[in-house]
Amino acid sequence: MTRPSCRIGFGYDSHKIDSEKPLVIGGVTLPELPGLSGHSDADVLTHAVIDALLSAAGEKDIGELFPNTDPAFKNASSLDLLRRLPLPPCRFLQIDATLVTDLVRVSAIKAEIADNYRAILGPRTQITIKGKSSEGLGFIGRGEGIAAFAVALLETL
Repeated sequence: MTRPSCRIGFGYDSHKIDSEKPLVIGGVTLPELPGLSGHSDADVLTHAVIDALLSAAGEKDIGELFPNTDPAFKNASSLDLLRRLPLPPCRFLQIDATLVTDLVRVSAIKAEIADNYRAILGPRTQITIKGKSSEGLGFIGRGEGIAAFAVALLETL
């Protein structure tokens, strides 16, 4: 009999600003703000979460699973990509994600983001969403892009 084990994974993503697209963060669309450049909906936070989950599961990364050269993923919802992850049988214990931006007040949307993730990962998954400012430093501070970091903890079954 195989015993359950806990696995942790880390994810990072960044995208540059593209004012021709709507901004999507954690599955929440913010049409009043400039969006991000990307093959899919460029949801930088969800991409970091996906890579954290894939890392914890010992799977390929998001770029290998959903390549930007595949037209099937053009403008795809990142929440749909999250639903399609090829993960082994597991229980999602915790997601801790941080969005680094000077454009978005994360406090106003973090409950909705957490609800979006729990709808996919399960209602008992602990979800923590944080927003951090770059204090005007670097590409984020210059308004050129947004970055996100995530850690995922899962229990294999």
